[in-house]
Amino acid sequence: MHFSSIIIAVITFFTIGVFHPIVIKGEYYFSCKIWPVFILLGVVFVAASLFVENTILSSCLGVIGCSCFWSIKELFEQRERVRKGWFPKNPKREKDTSDKAEEQQALVSLDS
Repeated sequence: MHFSSIIIAVITFFTIGVFHPIVIKGEYYFSCKIWPVFILLGVVFVAASLFVENTILSSCLGVIGCSCFWSIKELFEQRERVRKGWFPKNPKREKDTSDKAEEQQALVSLDS
């Protein structure tokens, strides 16, 4: 029997589970300004997956790289979830977040 697909699926599930709190904490402490870190790590992991011969390891590196890319989108969505009050704001960055939210609301009201 071949267990490689099951191993890859479990690692993928674990990776997604690990990236969820990384995005939440990353947005809380650093705001969306850390998206270049995710793109850099994504490129590194995907590139590494191209050069690794082991199928399981190569797949896992690709999954981690793509999770880094997906995290960029999630960072900006997390900012919106914080704005809606679904997640706590970082009180040290409250002014920064509220100013941007007010700007967005002003732009929306102008469009209406």
